[in-house]
Amino acid sequence: MPGKKDMSGFDDDFNLEQMEKETEEMLKMRYLDKNNAVFEATEGGFVSLKTGDEEYSRVQVVRMFPFTDPDHFISIRTSDEISKEIGIIKNIKDLPKETAKLLENQMNLRYFTPVITKINNIKDEYGYAYFDVVTDRGACRFTINMGGSSVVHLSDTRILISDVDENRFEIPDIMKLSANERKKLDLFL
Repeated sequence: MPGKKDMSGFDDDFNLEQMEKETEEMLKMRYLDKNNAVFEATEGGFVSLKTGDEEYSRVQVVRMFPFTDPDHFISIRTSDEISKEIGIIKNIKDLPKETAKLLENQMNLRYFTPVITKINNIKDEYGYAYFDVVTDRGACRFTINMGGSSVVHLSDTRILISDVDENRFEIPDIMKLSANERKKLDLFL
């Protein structure tokens, strides 16, 4: 009978030892480097990892500090729903060039963030803002939710904008925009 409680008030299914073991495993920090990790490109364009006796046919490559320190503390995680951390790379520049390039390519896909170079128009209505901009990747139109945290200030002059589809756009320095463009942004500054 699921949910049956013992005298301590815990479910019979609850295994304290197992939970402690899983917690200890989660808190272990493993650093990956050129001596203990081999990364390779897969046929599908992903990355695999072999470390010690463990092999992962596909891993995720995640920056722990994507905007403030993109080359340090790179988390390597399983690609399943749980996304368990396998290990951390302290500095990507300490890896062989081919490996660093492979991992950087994966991160560039994950952190694709066009830079807004010109704001043509911003129109807001019904709780949404509609942006018409030019980026370093070409002209673009996107929509943000006005009620959420769609605009994040990374510094006094640098902002990150996330649209309703979770695409990111960056303005590295709002002071480099024209006065007219900054006026259109006033609602978000």
